[in-house]
Amino acid sequence: MSYFARSDELPAWVGALPSGWKSDWLKWSVRLSTERPTAEEQAGQPYISNEDIASWTGKLLNDQPRPAEAYGRKFQVDDVLLNKLRPYLAKVYHAGFNGVSSGELLCLRPSDIVLPRFLFYVLVSKGFIDSIDAETFGSKMPRADWEIVGHQPLPLPSLEAQQRIAQFLDKKTAQIDGLIKKKRALRNRLAEKRQALITRAVTKGLNPDVPMRPSGSDWLGSIPEHWEVRRLKFVTSAPLSYGANAAAEFDEPSWPRFVRITDVDKLGRLRDETYCTLPPEVAKGYLLQPNDILLARSGATVGKSFIYKESWGIACYAGYLIRARISAKYDARFFYWFLNSKHYWEWVQSTFIQSTIQNISADRYANLLIPHPTDRIEQQRIVNFIESTCAKLDGHVEKVRCSVERLEEYRSALITAAVTGQLEVA
Repeated sequence: MSYFARSDELPAWVGALPSGWKSDWLKWSVRLSTERPTAEEQAGQPYISNEDIASWTGKLLNDQPRPAEAYGRKFQVDDVLLNKLRPYLAKVYHAGFNGVSSGELLCLRPSDIVLPRFLFYVLVSKGFIDSIDAETFGSKMPRADWEIVGHQPLPLPSLEAQQRIAQFLDKKTAQIDGLIKKKRALRNRLAEKRQALITRAVTKGLNPDVPMRPSGSDWLGSIPEHWEVRRLKFVTSAPLSYGANAAAEFDEPSWPRFVRITDVDKLGRLRDETYCTLPPEVAKGYLLQPNDILLARSGATVGKSFIYKESWGIACYAGYLIRARISAKYDARFFYWFLNSKHYWEWVQSTFIQSTIQNISADRYANLLIPHPTDRIEQQRIVNFIESTCAKLDGHVEKVRCSVERLEEYRSALITAAVTGQLEVA
């Protein structure tokens, strides 16, 4: 049972409600619907799972209804569906049609004292989500049951005020979402420009007038006449090798850092928040040297790469990674940047099509064809160009990211302020 069901205290997010507003437990103003569909309804009506709902916005991610994947529960127009699995994801949907939902969605049916759209905004407000998330049970798959959700307060202005607030939030959030969409589109264009720049530099070089020749590989196309194409295994000083099969259980700072691909952000940097280490006796044999390249071999991150820098301190690498140690006669950074090119990612995708499994072994990586200048100085010039240009683009991307983050924070604050009466809506 919720803490607030046993206390006169209200969550801080509700605050002091305006004069004329009421507050009651959610369970007195909405009904939990648990009606099961018939076999005919299950087969013929649209199905929604928690995965179909966008976090915080309540928008459906799938335009076309899909058949039910499991035996669910019926919902109808103006029900509000709330995800009880990992509630911090804030997946709430105001139903615009009749259908069947996953059992992980609580189906809430408003009474005549609360408007469905107002209820939606209360449930998707950050204060409400944080409040139920704080009372979830289960560490790996945290859930909030009806006892927790039903014993949360529901601010209740008049129906007329609810209507004004809902209409106001519909208009304002649509404007904010439009701005966010434009900024994300700009971020995507910058990312495409970044990859195009990298791809051209590592496959065509910096001189647009240099004579070209066929690379001998259709997916690589033409390359500068004086370049060569070699398999990855022929530019390394040691065979490609797998990392340590060990659990990430320690954070002892005097031990070698244990690098996993999930520790690497989009810019190839190690995240501080995922720091973990391995005992020296376990890490021995898997220690990284400066400019070692790590490649993800399976799962959602397969194909992702990372180049190790000495400034990150002593480190070793995990078993789902493959280490490529580039020979000293080459600039390893050039090969790392090739692993960020469009041509490389097309090779990764073609590998999946051939094997049908998202897995790339050390043997397959070893046979990856990589075009490159034979002159190390030219390799360094290309690397310096890529790094300086990408630094500028990454700065623009970071500004856009911060702008999106501020808009999302404003959106969240606006909803909470409106549904708790902190913001007067005319």
